[in-house]
Amino acid sequence: MSELSQRDTALQGFRKQSHFTLSADRGWVQRFQLAGTDLKDGVRLWRLIWTLAFSDIKLRYRGSALGPFWLTISTAVQIGAMAFLYADLFHTDIHTYLPYLTISIILWNYLNMLISDGCTCFSQSDSLIKGTRMPFTVHAARSVVRNTIILAHNVVVVVAVFAIMGVHESLYSLAAIPAFCLWLIDAFAISLLFGAFCARFRDVPQIIMSVMQIAFFVTPIMWYAKILESHPRADLLIRFNPFFYILEIMRGPLLGTPMTMDMVFKALIVSATLIIVAAIGFARTRGRIAYWV
Repeated sequence: MSELSQRDTALQGFRKQSHFTLSADRGWVQRFQLAGTDLKDGVRLWRLIWTLAFSDIKLRYRGSALGPFWLTISTAVQIGAMAFLYADLFHTDIHTYLPYLTISIILWNYLNMLISDGCTCFSQSDSLIKGTRMPFTVHAARSVVRNTIILAHNVVVVVAVFAIMGVHESLYSLAAIPAFCLWLIDAFAISLLFGAFCARFRDVPQIIMSVMQIAFFVTPIMWYAKILESHPRADLLIRFNPFFYILEIMRGPLLGTPMTMDMVFKALIVSATLIIVAAIGFARTRGRIAYWV
């Protein structure tokens, strides 16, 4: 009841300060202004975003004794089963491979969930979109916050593996903080872009999930990128793989791997491209989302 009252209070505050303006489409300037207003109003409702995201977690695991920790347990079992097998296949020391695999799997699962939930962030909130006047950015941010809460549960696996394998973190690991902030911005942009596009074309989420399955195998997650250094053609899987750069700027600091300026620059290019495309796409489709869901 307290969560519902907080949500009602936030919505009432938003409604009191809002007003309707009816006008014809005046082009891209007006579209970007409306998109900016939507974003600003969504930031003001951050308490509502947190409440909705936390409620999604509780409803998803309602009646479960462990709740989201079931996902943590399954992730730990998956990592444990894969680590010894692939460490033997790649002739790698388990003490270095297990932390690498743990970070890679957990970050990839987080990225995969951000994209998959981002594709349905509007279509799954159709009742709220049709019944309540609310910024569309609230639904996109709700998806990001919900999956970030799940990631926080999986951090337990990382801490346990690092403690067992004797991995010692340094101040260099703090470089993962700005990388994580960049991930959140990218995830929000993905939700705005794919959420609207997938609301219009309902077959697109299945296509995106198929692409993500292929990307899992061609991205250095279970294997090291240095394996392809002696294969010029196969090295293209690394050089033109945007997932690798985004993943490495988070994984590298956590594992103590030195980061190059080239790696950071390419990750920023990928993020900037994604944000620009998402801004244009959201500004163009914002006025039609309510009709598509």
